[in-house]
Amino acid sequence: MRKRLFSWLGREFVELTGEAKPAASATAEAQGLFERYEQELRGHGLSLDNTVRTRLWGNDRESRDLGSLERVKILAGKARSASSSFISPAHFDSGARVAIDLLAMRPSRPDLQKALKEYDPPITPLRYLIYDSVVVLSGVTAVLPTLEEQMSEILPRIEGSLKDAGCSWRQVVQTSFLLHRSQNFETLEAIFENTVKTKVPQTEYFHVDGYSSAGKLIEIEVTATI
Repeated sequence: MRKRLFSWLGREFVELTGEAKPAASATAEAQGLFERYEQELRGHGLSLDNTVRTRLWGNDRESRDLGSLERVKILAGKARSASSSFISPAHFDSGARVAIDLLAMRPSRPDLQKALKEYDPPITPLRYLIYDSVVVLSGVTAVLPTLEEQMSEILPRIEGSLKDAGCSWRQVVQTSFLLHRSQNFETLEAIFENTVKTKVPQTEYFHVDGYSSAGKLIEIEVTATI
């Protein structure tokens, strides 16, 4: 497990990243990793309730699916948060089936609670959350024949969520692109810049091998402020 403490957007964040200890199943691995993360957060006066985003990695589709199902059970109620999940064997250095990146935030006042916005009708991922003026969107995807077509559906949906949260692309502070390995970053970047005219201060790009369902080529995560 790796831990990073940092200040961002006037708040204190704790980032935990790690691979599970190999166990009998991906479900057990996810359980064990979240237990370790809960203990680590408690050492900083936080808990899983302070989670704002998780990114789950599976070594194969079954592991991604089982790990994601367990995450839904564990991060329920006050711990519900923005999420994404991927298949990426290259992400692993051990024999684990599941790895998780978790981002927790300490609000400026301990009484502040997350405002959770579901899709209508609700689906497994949260649409977005607002926590002490920080807006965190779950990863957004689409199933269409080409990357260009998927982006043409995803970006307006993100814009709609930002508007619903009371902000816009001008308040976006970070965008993460998780692109299928068959695609190239240069094409993705050109599509994004031609569509979203606002300069995002921080962007990051990753290659992955799969998503929650076949046919997806890109998943985009966005963080903003209001």
